Amino acid sequence: MTADRRGELEANLADVRARIAAAEVAGGREPGSVRLVVVTKTWPASDVRLLAGLGITDVAENRDQEARPKHDAVAALGLRWHFVGQLQTNKCRSVAGYADVVHSIDRPRLADALAHAATARGRRIGCFVQVSLDGDQSRGGALDSEIAAVADLVAAAPSLDLLGLMAVAPLGADASRSFAALVELSLSLRADHPGASMISAGMSGDLEAAISAGATHVRVGSAVLGGRPPLR
Repeated sequence: MTADRRGELEANLADVRARIAAAEVAGGREPGSVRLVVVTKTWPASDVRLLAGLGITDVAENRDQEARPKHDAVAALGLRWHFVGQLQTNKCRSVAGYADVVHSIDRPRLADALAHAATARGRRIGCFVQVSLDGDQSRGGALDSEIAAVADLVAAAPSLDLLGLMAVAPLGADASRSFAALVELSLSLRADHPGASMISAGMSGDLEAAISAGATHVRVGSAVLGGRPPLR
């Protein structure tokens, strides 16, 4: 069964890597400039081990209660762990214990809480400010008018590194237009924070549009791992 699953993941990864490479070429991007982050939510630690054996270095989770034990089970692999879900302040201390990158900082209080948690654990965490591209904050994300305040707090925290912006294309919206708007926000951010040049955007269904717009990180789950198994 493990051999079958490895073969399945290997084939899926080849397809996704080919899509990324083609999108880089089509967008005039440097080959290899886009980082693939595989979202392993609901999948077991055994899949993470297989992915590591296939060359994956970056994995992501969106729920602390699943991410923490999974990280601990494969800690020896030395992977880079990304937290991509909505984060509550009371989970920051736990998340700061394993996450190398958090993609969902969207309010000042959360930035402060993660900074304190990272400092307490002696860790330094890369952060993306999550942006709401349509003003609907039910899935997280700062409004355009809030980005600067959140980014300033992240940049000022000794235990955090401001990497750039993250967004999810709004449901039903044109992904290319959404990601183009994200790039404009990114350019504005860079006027005050030149080093915050990264863009986390694009998932299984819209990674080409994200890469064409300028994404540096794509967060891919089902295209690599298959349809989600039911949560237990």
